[in-house]
Amino acid sequence: MPFNMSASAQLTTSRAVVLFDGVCNLCNASVNFIIKRDPRCRFSFAALQSEAGQALLARHKIAGQRPDSVILLEEGRVFMRSTAALRIARRLSGLWPLLYPLVLVPIPIRDKLYDWVARHRYRWFGRREQCRLPTPGRES
Repeated sequence: MPFNMSASAQLTTSRAVVLFDGVCNLCNASVNFIIKRDPRCRFSFAALQSEAGQALLARHKIAGQRPDSVILLEEGRVFMRSTAALRIARRLSGLWPLLYPLVLVPIPIRDKLYDWVARHRYRWFGRREQCRLPTPGRES
């Protein structure tokens, strides 16, 4: 059963928020991957297309973002694309934090690879007709 919070309550979460493409199968699998490796529940999630996602984009002045970018809102800062992915990885359980030193690779190089995958994600992984429902306690 989905758990719904009001938009104002969703905006006050103290956890980092991951904004993702809610109709992308790769993005939804990534959310499941993060949840499974986030035992401390450090992350909340919102689809970019959702009301909460749109409110967060507006609040952080990130209007007009395409849904091909993961966005991390963490401690009042906005991180996108490969930087967001690496900052998420550093907070996961297991060996995933070992990927974080890749932030030393220049952003244009990292984001070129990120953008290549993003351009092909629907063809390779498919898409859903509608956004996923929030997981109780994990929505932003």
